[in-house]
Amino acid sequence: MSDDTIRLVTIGRMLRWRWRLLVALAVAGALLGLGASVLFPPRYTASASVLLPGQWEQRELLTQAHIATSSTVVDRVADSLHWSGVGGRELRDRVSAKTTDGNIIKVSGTAESPARAQRLADRLAEQFVAFTARLSGAGGEADAVTGPEALRQKVAQTNRRITELADAADPGRTVESVQARTALEKLRTALEEAMKKLDEVDPAANKAGMVVMGPATRPGSATPPTRGQLVVAGALLFVLAGSVWQLAARRGKRRLRTESEIAAALGTSLLGTVEVATGRSADRPAGQGPRAVARRLLGMDTRWDLPAPRAYGDEASRRLRYRRVCARLRSQLPLSRGLLVLVPDGDEIARRAAEQLVAEAASAPQGSPSGGGLPALRVVAVAVDQPMVPDRETESGAVVLLSAGSWSAAELGGIAGACADGGHEVVGVVVAGLVRADTAGPADPPPADEALALAVGGDAPGGSA
Repeated sequence: MSDDTIRLVTIGRMLRWRWRLLVALAVAGALLGLGASVLFPPRYTASASVLLPGQWEQRELLTQAHIATSSTVVDRVADSLHWSGVGGRELRDRVSAKTTDGNIIKVSGTAESPARAQRLADRLAEQFVAFTARLSGAGGEADAVTGPEALRQKVAQTNRRITELADAADPGRTVESVQARTALEKLRTALEEAMKKLDEVDPAANKAGMVVMGPATRPGSATPPTRGQLVVAGALLFVLAGSVWQLAARRGKRRLRTESEIAAALGTSLLGTVEVATGRSADRPAGQGPRAVARRLLGMDTRWDLPAPRAYGDEASRRLRYRRVCARLRSQLPLSRGLLVLVPDGDEIARRAAEQLVAEAASAPQGSPSGGGLPALRVVAVAVDQPMVPDRETESGAVVLLSAGSWSAAELGGIAGACADGGHEVVGVVVAGLVRADTAGPADPPPADEALALAVGGDAPGGSA
C-alpha cells in the first residue's frame, strides 16, 4: 500500500484525466436511479389537523396520537374507503400521526396518487374524532347515560335518601337519633365536596370535543425520494464510487517514482535520465479491439497519476541527455559486443525514448566522443506480467529503459530475473520522463527503417523480440 498522501492536487489531476470515465459512471448511475423509480413508483402524502381544545398534558397528546393510528381506527378507515385489495393491515404502513404545538394532532396518509392521499387523510381524521368521542361517551346511544352523568344521578338519589332517613329519625329525643342525624349530614357534605371536585376535573366540563380543522390539502409533489432525486442520487453515488476506486487503485500499488528506487529494484546503477517531448495531449498507446477502443473513449488508456510533464527543456538539451547515455554505454561495454535495450511492454514513454536513443546513436558519427565505437543496440519489448528475454548470443549485457512512476518493485524484479535466466547482465537503467515541447522546435525524425526491433552500429544476430 502506498504511503503517499492524497492531496487536493491529486484529486484534481484524477478529475482532469478521468472525467470521461466519471461522466460515463454518472450516466450509468442515473439510469440505475431511473430504473429504481420505475420499480418503486412515487408516493404522495396528505395531512389533516385535529384540534384538541382545553388543557392537555404532553403525555395525553401522545396517547391521542397513538389512538389515531391504532388498529381499531385504521380498520374503520379501511372499511369506509372500500379500496380494492387494501385492508387495515396495508393501511397501517401508510398512516401516521404526530403532535404539534397548540394541542394539534397532525394525521397523515400516503397513497399512490394525490387524490387518494387526500381522501385517506380526511377519513383518518374523521374516524379518529368519532372513535375518541365514543370513548368519552359523547357518541353513545341516546338513551344510555354513562360516565360522570350517571354518577351525578346516583349522588342525587343518595342525597334524597339521606333526607328521608333524617326526617324519619326522632329529632332530639334520644342521643342515638342525634348521632344518626349528625352522621347523615356529614355524609351529605362529603358527597357534595366529592361532586364539586369531580366537576373540576371532568374533561366534559373543561374540554370540548375534538374538531377537524378543515379538509386535507391535496399534495402537489411526491414524497421523497422522487424520481429526480433517485436519478441524481444514483449519478452522485457512481461518481463517488468511481473516484474512490481510482484513488484506491493509485494507493494499492507502490510504483517506484525515483531513480534510486528503480535502480535498487533492478540491482544495477543509473546510467542517466532522458526526456521525451509531448504535445498538448498525453501520448496514448496503440491498441486494437473493442476493449482498447472502450478504454480510449473513457480516457483510461493513459495513466493519470504520473508526474506532470515539466515545461522546460529545448531540443538541444534533450539530445544532449541521449548523447551522455550513449557515452556512458561506450565507456562501460566492449566495442565488439551488442546490447539489449529492454522496454516494458505498454510503457509508451519508454518506447519513444528507446526510439530516440537508437536514432541518436545512429546519427552520431563514428569516432566522436559520444557515438564512436558504440555497441550494437537491439530494442526488445518485455511483458512485465510474464517477462521473457532472448537468450544471450553476441550481446554483452542489457540496459533497462523505463518511465518513472509506472512499475512496482516486484515487476522490475521480474524483469531482472528474466535477464538472469537469459544470461544477460543488467549493466544499467535509463529513466525517461515527459517534457512539454510547446516552445521547442521539432525533433529530428528517426530514419524510416528504425523501429522497436532496430539494430544500430551493426547487425545484431537474433533479430528483434
